Amino acid sequence: MAKYRAQLPQLGGGIYLTDGGIETTLIFHNGIDLPHFAAFDLLRDETGKQTLRDYYRSHAAIAAKDGRGFILESPTWRASPDWGDKLGYSPEALAAVNRESIELMAALRDEFETPESPMVISGCVGPRGDGYNPAEIMSADEAESYHAVQIGVFSQTSADMVTAITMTNASEAIGLARAAKAAEIPVVLSFTVETDGRLPTGQKLADAVAEVDDATAATAAYYMINCAHPSHFAAELEDGGAWTARLHGLRANASRCSHAELDEATELDAGDPVELAGAYRDLVRRLSQVNVLGGCCGTDHRHIARISAACGSR
Repeated sequence: MAKYRAQLPQLGGGIYLTDGGIETTLIFHNGIDLPHFAAFDLLRDETGKQTLRDYYRSHAAIAAKDGRGFILESPTWRASPDWGDKLGYSPEALAAVNRESIELMAALRDEFETPESPMVISGCVGPRGDGYNPAEIMSADEAESYHAVQIGVFSQTSADMVTAITMTNASEAIGLARAAKAAEIPVVLSFTVETDGRLPTGQKLADAVAEVDDATAATAAYYMINCAHPSHFAAELEDGGAWTARLHGLRANASRCSHAELDEATELDAGDPVELAGAYRDLVRRLSQVNVLGGCCGTDHRHIARISAACGSR
């Protein structure tokens, strides 16, 4: 059963790390072809499973060494019905691979968790469409129905929570939060922004958080920002509005490139890990509640190690 579902320990303070950009690491560092950016597809065989174990171990070991908490985010960003269908998974096979991903996270927790490093298992949920371009925006009701399938599977596993990564619009986030509430599992919502600090829909981050909280009675345990460089959104956090108290996590890109530029990139832009860690340090000092720290496109365990060192104790 879930270990921390009743009370997520990261809400009690302390630094919690998570992993970096799993898909870009597997593609550019491991040389693995990931159709549709689907890391979960590696669970098809033992070689793929071992690749995933090695990837997560390289990150969890940092948390264990530094005495940090750790969020084990499952490799299931693409393991929802539409994407599963594109990859040839039946509904039954897709449900099985979502369950297996959580079993993998549970085994890693057994391997690395210590009293100083609590490890929380999160079922990762991605957007129904393109994570960079919300060409078709669902209604909240449509989003709830769609995401209820994957979230329902996670709710029956040892996952402590679900995290919606790279949300591009408020209505999908609303539906997803409602699906998680119905399944009685905590949910974290992570928005992505463009270089101007706004969602791909053009909505301000503060307005998106307010809209989702208003529509869901603040169902989300907290919010995060991912898949953008800190220089893209730092200015949005300077107003110190009440909404920023709902922000607890960052999973930034290594690169300063826009989403459109990253879409066209044929080489990895790993940025500067030291510079990125410094940006995290500055944000964490300014926003004392931000304590879940990981990476997104272009980042790997080296970036996470630098971030952990830069952000000190909490």
